[in-house]
Amino acid sequence: MNLDLRIPMGLMFLITGAMMTIFGVFTWGSSIYEKSMGMNINFIWGLIMFFFGLTMYLLGRRGTRLAKLAPAEPTDESLSSRPMGH
Repeated sequence: MNLDLRIPMGLMFLITGAMMTIFGVFTWGSSIYEKSMGMNINFIWGLIMFFFGLTMYLLGRRGTRLAKLAPAEPTDESLSSRPMGH
């Protein structure tokens, strides 16, 4: 089983970042951001998490695709198990 952990991890950050970004858009200008000096923390960190997740997901997909295209190379064990001279 060849599961690249970047794919599910990227999806997790992608979905969480999208939810935080959407929440930040809908609460723009709300009084909940007074404690953070008026900065919309949900929107900012939502975008950061979204792009991090997108990067991880795309790198995982690229790595999986390249692994399928690469020819199988013989290992040391398969070379030593063959009889010599035949």
